[in-house]
Amino acid sequence: MLKLVLLWGGWCALHSLLITSTVRRWIEGKGGRWLGLYRLIYIGVAIGTLVPVLWYTAALPQQPLGATPLWLRGLQGLLLVYSLIMFVGGMRVYDLQTFLGLRQWRHYRQGATSPPPVLNTSGILRSLRHPWYSGGIALLWGLPILTDITLVTRSILTVYLVLGAFLEERKMREALGEPYRAYCRETPMFVPWRFGRRNQR
Repeated sequence: MLKLVLLWGGWCALHSLLITSTVRRWIEGKGGRWLGLYRLIYIGVAIGTLVPVLWYTAALPQQPLGATPLWLRGLQGLLLVYSLIMFVGGMRVYDLQTFLGLRQWRHYRQGATSPPPVLNTSGILRSLRHPWYSGGIALLWGLPILTDITLVTRSILTVYLVLGAFLEERKMREALGEPYRAYCRETPMFVPWRFGRRNQR
């Protein structure tokens, strides 16, 4: 079990380190091809290191934590529906080419400079600030078959997603300043308990 915790903890730490402002500034100092490839490399490293951790986790003997009561199965179903809404809503407002690094690479190939980040509060972002983080947490706990192994894994990844959202917010505050701080004051972080924000962009 300790090895499992260390593997998942190491993956989360590496994934977070590669996206920190310090690494980002170092890449910006390099410029050129490094900057164009940065996001693509980040995605590739994240997926490439995730596969062996998932394989190791799946290969471990697991002890089910008992039968799942009907009410809990219903709650898990609601969480899965919620996660789908969050992921689809996020896909409608996020620039997926930028998220995957394709746009940055194209800008480098064209000799263009990537535009600075802008504050987006459209669509689902009117109701909460982090739909994908929120949906990811819901997905983790909405999946069926809870065992000793999946309990540990899901707990680690939940902490990782929460910390990742806070790290993302710190970068956004540095990049966007007071407009983003005002957005944070008006809009929930993970749970869309406020609706119909008046100041839409």
